[in-house]
Amino acid sequence: MQRRTFLQSALALSALPAADKFDLAALERPRVLKAATRYLAEKPVTVTAASSPRSAGGKHDFFSEGDYWWPDPKNPDGPYIQRDGMTNPDNFVEHRRAMIRLSLIVPALAAAYKLTKDHKYADHAATHLRAWFVDDATRMNPNLQYAQAIKGRFTGRGTGIIDTLHFVEVARAAGQLDLKPADLAGVKSWFASYIEWLTTHPYGITERDAKNNHGTCWCTQVAAFAQLTGNREQTEYCRNRYKTVLIPNQEGPDGSFPLEMARTKPYGYSLFNLDAMAILVQTLTTKDDDLWKWQLPDGRGMAKAVAFMYPFIADKKTWPKPPDVMYDKEWPVRQPSLLFAGVALDKPEYLALWKRLDGDPTVEEVLRNWPVRQPLLWV
Repeated sequence: MQRRTFLQSALALSALPAADKFDLAALERPRVLKAATRYLAEKPVTVTAASSPRSAGGKHDFFSEGDYWWPDPKNPDGPYIQRDGMTNPDNFVEHRRAMIRLSLIVPALAAAYKLTKDHKYADHAATHLRAWFVDDATRMNPNLQYAQAIKGRFTGRGTGIIDTLHFVEVARAAGQLDLKPADLAGVKSWFASYIEWLTTHPYGITERDAKNNHGTCWCTQVAAFAQLTGNREQTEYCRNRYKTVLIPNQEGPDGSFPLEMARTKPYGYSLFNLDAMAILVQTLTTKDDDLWKWQLPDGRGMAKAVAFMYPFIADKKTWPKPPDVMYDKEWPVRQPSLLFAGVALDKPEYLALWKRLDGDPTVEEVLRNWPVRQPLLWV
């Protein structure tokens, strides 16, 4: 018997009792079509549209700078110094903004195509995908050699790999757009090359071994890109890493993520890591291996992690840590962890809360830390 595809498995999960009373397509249709209609007029903007004199890379290389690094008041022309949680507004962010823009446009068009089967949405999404991943004049090089640089210290760092978390839903969309064979082959080729870089370059190895949300996001990305490209070896590697490294090393006995709780933005980082884990689990779950229900012998797993955060999403005033130093009031929004867990674990209260939250935040920092915005592509 032929094995189920991931999408078939996800659809099977969506048939759980909680989902029977939760019509996601009907709920999302007005929001999706409104956004997709607007995006039909948007032309592609890739990394080649802007550049920084501080970048050590070329025209096709993604460049960003570490968010929390600032000029040293004691040595203004010297190496930058760190102020954790405090974003420097003068850092170069145009490539990141272009990437986030892509991650807003293509998934919305894919969701609209999924709802309507109107090829105008798929065709326009394809123009953006070609520009970013296929066309020689505008494509991005498949590496992050120059991401999250720090003036006077590093031309790039492994921590910059977190920036391409925004490609996860783009890859998900590409697999559901019925692209022309040449376009799909070109996109898959780009992501195959990027997987190779992520899994072999020293930056990638360093990021893989990070003990906090960075390690989670490396795994989430590799799993998503492996799913698109059919890379079974990396898919199974990520599945094993989730069970043997991420949950054992990151989740506390109560379901919290202690390293995220220790940051100057404990609430935002806890939500972010929970969502990244949820995206990973939603990507990897199959009928034969339901990671939503998998847990360690002591009970740690995604069910416990979502259960820990749920009360604080429902009523943020009960949060036991100090307020985040920046953007505290902007969270929570429609966290995908609530939706995915609500369906997979039959938790109607999660779904009800998810529905009440903001599904269209506009604050740039929120968009940067909220990489799944089109749940129709996932559930």
